[in-house]
Amino acid sequence: MNAPRAPLRIATRGSDLALTQTRHIAARIASALDVETELVVLRTTGDRIQDRSLAKIGGKGLFVKEIEEALLDGRADVAVHSAKDVPAKIAAGCAIAAHPEREDPRDALCCRERGRTLADLPEGARVGTGSTRRSALLRAHRPDLEIVPLRGNVPTRLGKLESDGLDAVVLASAGLDRLGLSDAIDERVAPEVLLPAVGQGVLALETRADDPWHARIAALEPEEVAAVSRAERAFQTTLGGDCSVPLAGFAERLAPGTLRFRGLVSSLDGREVVRHEETGAEADAAALGARVAERVLASGGRAILDALAEHAGDD
Repeated sequence: MNAPRAPLRIATRGSDLALTQTRHIAARIASALDVETELVVLRTTGDRIQDRSLAKIGGKGLFVKEIEEALLDGRADVAVHSAKDVPAKIAAGCAIAAHPEREDPRDALCCRERGRTLADLPEGARVGTGSTRRSALLRAHRPDLEIVPLRGNVPTRLGKLESDGLDAVVLASAGLDRLGLSDAIDERVAPEVLLPAVGQGVLALETRADDPWHARIAALEPEEVAAVSRAERAFQTTLGGDCSVPLAGFAERLAPGTLRFRGLVSSLDGREVVRHEETGAEADAAALGARVAERVLASGGRAILDALAEHAGDD
């Protein structure tokens, strides 16, 4: 008689959204790969520190640090992340094995007075967000708005519409959809107004680079999601930015084999926004993302990044 196989241990954060996403992926893995799964729930530094902005305490990489440590020391075999939380540089010895799916990549506007849109929020409306990208692009589009810093999980942020008297909060459509909270969305904001973050709506599965599970997990990645993810990661890596930098990069398939990539870098106040977009072959997705990043840098983005780095050094 063969010994029972050990379950595949899947590391995740403990937020409602992280657990919902991970349980969904665990069911997919169990069905596709015929393996038992077990969740390893971890509390990350980013989860523990809720009273300061991510940009001030080290960026969104704080949501993956402890999870990567669990992979490397053998407590877990695979990790599930929101791709937008994965920094440009991941831990040595780890590798992204697959991006199994992408939900709606757009930002969502959730309002206290239901039915409003970003365009018809009153002058001086108080809008909550924890994202430097959203803050900068909101200021660029509606400089009259008061942007209010926001931390916490999705239900907590929605609750601040009442508890903090906010007129609106901006969250990711994908997270609200996955939590069954789509009804809270008053507007799914067009990318032309709020260009999505790199990896927004995408899930990322990470393993040890030398683990046999890497190849098996990689089989869960649809080519369309793989292509947009390659383009967006190449854009982010070329810029070298993290969540303290207001940058956005969004790839979308226009037709089979063809991608459009739009990227930007903004000053924190939204007064300077450098944008570029190109269309290219899906097979050359990474080159397309890198090329757009280089054009953004050459067109004024590098000066913005240098100014942001100097500002950070003064803090």
